[in-house]
Amino acid sequence: MIIEPTELKIARDRLARVQGQIGGIVRMIDEGRDCTDILHQLSAASTALSRAGFTIIATGMASCATEPHDSESRAALEKAFMSLA
Repeated sequence: MIIEPTELKIARDRLARVQGQIGGIVRMIDEGRDCTDILHQLSAASTALSRAGFTIIATGMASCATEPHDSESRAALEKAFMSLA
């Protein structure tokens, strides 16, 4: 299933922020920052990454609802959703 990029703008923007967070985490490690601070940032990035994934899945499922029944696409989305859980 292909989803129009404009429909995934929210997920894309979230992923761009995660990309920045990951860069910040790498810098924190390189600077020898406190382990607890690094783990807090890592947790925040992980949560944001999961939310981006759920946004993509939700967009795909909404798209499936408006398209003719395609059991392969639906099965692929269900599998992807379960991998995020």
